[in-house]
Amino acid sequence: VGLVTCTLEVTPNGKSSGINAEYGGTKEPQYEKDASVAARFQRMRDEYASIGMRKTVEGVLLVHEHNLPHVLLLQLGTSFFKLPGAEVAPGEDEVECLKKCLSETLGRQGDTIHWGVDEMICNWWRPNYEPPQYPYIPPHVTKPKEHRRLFLVRLPERAMFAVPRNYKLVAAPLFELYDNSNGYGPVISTLPQNLSRFSYVYA
Repeated sequence: VGLVTCTLEVTPNGKSSGINAEYGGTKEPQYEKDASVAARFQRMRDEYASIGMRKTVEGVLLVHEHNLPHVLLLQLGTSFFKLPGAEVAPGEDEVECLKKCLSETLGRQGDTIHWGVDEMICNWWRPNYEPPQYPYIPPHVTKPKEHRRLFLVRLPERAMFAVPRNYKLVAAPLFELYDNSNGYGPVISTLPQNLSRFSYVYA
């Protein structure tokens, strides 16, 4: 996997960690579809009755600083981190959905970033309308409620990002994510293990 050092353009209120940052771009805030966790699961329950299991795709964007891999994360508030991603509409192609989401979330107006969506890194399933998720389908579960797929995304040698005003773009080193589910949640904290099968070439 080829890793590049990226220059990140974020909003004046944003901050990037561990990567060279340039400030200047602005973008309207992007809000979650649901006002609360309870509302999210209620919408999932309502949609399951009509379209079935929710499918979600997320992108793992890797960059490096001093030959140390970092993962780009969106930070909301002081302690919530997430990968850029979106829900896949019925009949929509997963890769195209992810590329569209990345452009809407990180792209600058008038610019085109060619997102190199490579292989899938891992699968996660949500058995019920509750927070727990697993990298497998528990044997007693026949109808999981959500399927999350994480894809490795190759970046161009130089990428300029514009981040929604209510988010910060941070670059977290793999050693900080490792075994740190309290800080990053169960999915992001296992990225170092899931990425360990790759060899990195630093550009």
